[in-house]
Amino acid sequence: MSNTPMAASPLTRAVLEIDEYASGLGWDQPARLFALVDTARLRAEEPALAAQLGLEDEQESSGLTPIEQDEIPANSPLDEFLATIAWPDAVAGCALTVERLMLPPAAEASVPEGLDDRKLARWVAEHPDRQEVRMTVAVLRDGARESALRLREKDAPTEVLTGSDLVPGLAEALAATFED
Repeated sequence: MSNTPMAASPLTRAVLEIDEYASGLGWDQPARLFALVDTARLRAEEPALAAQLGLEDEQESSGLTPIEQDEIPANSPLDEFLATIAWPDAVAGCALTVERLMLPPAAEASVPEGLDDRKLARWVAEHPDRQEVRMTVAVLRDGARESALRLREKDAPTEVLTGSDLVPGLAEALAATFED
């Protein structure tokens, strides 16, 4: 992975790898869901798949491999779609990358009252201070979390913000996909 710090945790490296992949696809993309699997376990239990993914010669003994899942239905609200997911035991975690419009905290005070979701989305889209952001959020079964945020106006690998609590609501929704 060209832009990922080697000292980063396996989860941070996976999030940055997904961010870099999504960046290569450009903006205005649909949400993408990824299973995160233990790379060593994948090589041992599924050598053909590991070879197909180019992992057979990896030197690293620990790490996570993101595997993109089927496309998320465009007409399904993201929270409702995530509520339908159950992962097999071989999946160590999952990640989602999604683009959204974001307002600075100062703009929140000027939100008109009584707007339904559609009107609120239109108001945000027309706000002069709106920012387009790509969020990549990942969680592991053990509760570990990581996120990467990339602003469209600062679209460069060196401008990606990472942290475990950047998008807590989305992290909670992803963590819920591992609950019984």
